[in-house]
Amino acid sequence: MILSEEYLQNLLDKTLPQIRATDGCAVVLEGSIAEGFGNSSSDIDFLLIADGDADLPTMPSLLFVDGRRVEVRTRSVRQIAEQFAAVTAAAANGPGAEDLLNRCQRLLRSFPLREPELVAKVKDLMSFDDFRTTVGEWWARAARQSIRYALALRQLGQEQEAAAWTEAGLLQAVKSWAAGRGETYLEPKWLPEQLGRIGDHPLAARYLTLASPSASGLGADAYVTEGVRLAADLGVTGATPEAGQITVAGAGVTTWQTGDRVHVVRGRQDVFVLGDRAARAWRSLVFGRTLEQTLAAADAAGAPQAGPLIAQFLRYGLVRVAWQGDGPIVPGLPLAAPAGDVTPPPSTARPIIAVGGATAGGAEAIDLLPVPARRFSAAAMTLVWSNVLVENAREDLVGALDRGQWSVAQLSALRMLRFALRGVLSSYAVNPLPPDSEVVRRLSLLPDGDDLDAIRARAGQLETLTIASGPQGDAALTALDDFVALVRRATGADRFPSSFDSPDAWRQTLEAGYDWLRLGAHLDADLPIDEAGDLLSSGGAQPHAASA
Repeated sequence: MILSEEYLQNLLDKTLPQIRATDGCAVVLEGSIAEGFGNSSSDIDFLLIADGDADLPTMPSLLFVDGRRVEVRTRSVRQIAEQFAAVTAAAANGPGAEDLLNRCQRLLRSFPLREPELVAKVKDLMSFDDFRTTVGEWWARAARQSIRYALALRQLGQEQEAAAWTEAGLLQAVKSWAAGRGETYLEPKWLPEQLGRIGDHPLAARYLTLASPSASGLGADAYVTEGVRLAADLGVTGATPEAGQITVAGAGVTTWQTGDRVHVVRGRQDVFVLGDRAARAWRSLVFGRTLEQTLAAADAAGAPQAGPLIAQFLRYGLVRVAWQGDGPIVPGLPLAAPAGDVTPPPSTARPIIAVGGATAGGAEAIDLLPVPARRFSAAAMTLVWSNVLVENAREDLVGALDRGQWSVAQLSALRMLRFALRGVLSSYAVNPLPPDSEVVRRLSLLPDGDDLDAIRARAGQLETLTIASGPQGDAALTALDDFVALVRRATGADRFPSSFDSPDAWRQTLEAGYDWLRLGAHLDADLPIDEAGDLLSSGGAQPHAASA
């Protein structure tokens, strides 16, 4: 660890009086510092373990002690036992298990500070060997779906996006491979440190040369080909491209036609209107056909080169693609933006509806009519959360630069960029968000305008920045700060507090989020994170704050 046990015990002594804690609790240090990573910007993560059956809050309390940011979480032994009992089954179900896996991983690899006997008791509830197998399988499933999705996109002529999904699949594949060697820490930003700890290995070296399309120097198509090979060598099975392997499947939508105008109703609340050429491509779809057959049918129906249109249907969740013999391809990016159907900004075409149907913006239009209230409130909450994540990613970047951790700095810079773009998309009611690997390209969903044009141009440049030295890091930080300022001006968030700088700034952040959370709860909208429910129940206060 980069901090001594003596220092941590002293910090804990100063932290405990500031919270409500049960007497006799065990205390562990968890997170990146306990793992052996960390830097000067890393949180001090304390977990308090109560020997009982209590229901303790999920949301952490954030404190500032001796110039360090301290997070305090609480769990009872019963809650921990339930986590361990659920983790294998939850992981087997795929998406949504990362938070549970993360909590279990952090505890299993934690450093005891108080009541080591109780700490040992709860750690004995799960075998670390079993856990690392579970984590490896979970990452492998995610990698398999990402690679399959990349292959589908390439077949639809979306080479750049296919390369981006291959990049995501390779990261997931190497995380699976690393988990098999005991490196189970989930957060991807520490992958360079994990590979360094594993040591020289040909597969790790191959991954580093293919970590991103820009790093590889390959064209998009060649990058996908090499990435698929490496994923297989890393142990990801079931993602080898074969003719006729990928088919088009239904997505449970309803087609509604008035005259010549075709509408598609998704989820009984979102209405898309299709332009003439998009409508011809839509009518040509027959579920169960291979992608090769589907493209040929669209060509015959008067919609030649329909790959981009079908890819757009796929992004919006109007159709699915499936891997023969193994069901739908449902890609996801663990510990990133939730995977889900992309929702474009609402159409500005007027009139919205005419006698013959809703107004479409052009022959290839697939336009969403203005959004319902629930989606509006969900997008607003996500906008606030995206700004919090920008602040967090900036702290990670500053800390990595301070320690000369150039690879970590580069990943943190990319996170800062992508979180900022989550905010841009959310401000235009894009919700659920596209996966992080697509956010730069999905800026194409937004209308033209001076600020948005500048954001698109700068985002494309920042996505490929390199940090391999102090001067490059300083330049990247300046460029990202300028970019975030531009984004916040364009999205009305220019007064967003620097969330992690002080207790007052964190209080302002909670207040900003709480107002939107109340509206979202009233509309039964999805919360940006589960822990936001604790903020609601506490009336906007930190759940562990000591009484005055």
